Amino acid sequence: MKRLTERVHHEEQESEEVVWVKREDARSAGKLPIVFSRNYAVRFGGLERLHPFDAAKGKHIHKLLCAQLQLDDGSFYEPTELTKDQLRRIHTRDYLKSLRWSMNVACIAEVPVMAFVPNRYIQRSYLRPMRFQAAGSILAGKLALDYGWAINLGGGFHHCCSYRGGGFCPYADISLLIVRLFEQEPFRVRRIMIVDLDAHQGNGHERDFNNVAAVYILDMYNAFVYPRDHVAKESIRCAVELRNYTEDGFYLRQLKRCLMQSLAEFRPDMVVYNAGTDVLEGDPLGNLAISAEGVIERDRLVFSTFRALGIPVVMLLSGGYLKASAGVITDSIVNLRLQGLLN
Repeated sequence: MKRLTERVHHEEQESEEVVWVKREDARSAGKLPIVFSRNYAVRFGGLERLHPFDAAKGKHIHKLLCAQLQLDDGSFYEPTELTKDQLRRIHTRDYLKSLRWSMNVACIAEVPVMAFVPNRYIQRSYLRPMRFQAAGSILAGKLALDYGWAINLGGGFHHCCSYRGGGFCPYADISLLIVRLFEQEPFRVRRIMIVDLDAHQGNGHERDFNNVAAVYILDMYNAFVYPRDHVAKESIRCAVELRNYTEDGFYLRQLKRCLMQSLAEFRPDMVVYNAGTDVLEGDPLGNLAISAEGVIERDRLVFSTFRALGIPVVMLLSGGYLKASAGVITDSIVNLRLQGLLN
């Protein structure tokens, strides 16, 4: 990973960074640091329904937030699609070339029938929305520095690393976000903590940041489901391996302990919070048993812990395979606002 490590410390700034906003424009009138685009939705002629992931989750949350918080489209930041050159800041050329083959993309998306679909259609209907979501994560990271917090209504592709995708994750948006922060804000961001609370191990960013001292990884995940990546696990500095059907009480106690332990070992300048809702009871892939109230309390714990210390938090939605996920995420964001954590 020498190639990636060198990029982490690279401080060259490029004028074509279309997904970044100028600092003087960061607090645009009437906007919240919540990132969304209608281009996030995967539209695949119905084939997206063959995967349990809600391909329009961001759209549903956007609609609910507008109704509950009396917002409109002008209240959200919108990213610009990532370019090939921007993707190459992390991804190898061979990996990006591999996405030109429908068979490879079908394996990543876990929809076998996609192997028989022309690749130009896959590029437009699946990979392009994912490039928009990855751009949203990068933009949210920049906004979090200016606001103290930001939320991307998408992203969190934590199974993808620089040279390999998987688990419905074609682009390594977490790694892209972190490397961009190190490059673009070398004096403001020198140490980053990833708090990965998706039900699945975040093996993508773990492979990318192996032996990178400036990145600390806290990962709580079900040890008995995908991906069970033992090589990537070596990068986790605070790990909790959960059992099937873990419930709220044990889960929240372990989270509190891990947050305190992590802060005792490492003081970050920024937190990337991968807030998967596949921990919810009944989720077909997470296989945990956390209630909606437990997820809302989980998010409150993360935000309150770091915001009390003045540490910016950028939240990515990651996994969540129940139709109820959109409502739970919306309720959590509204609760964070009511608690004064999204000022």
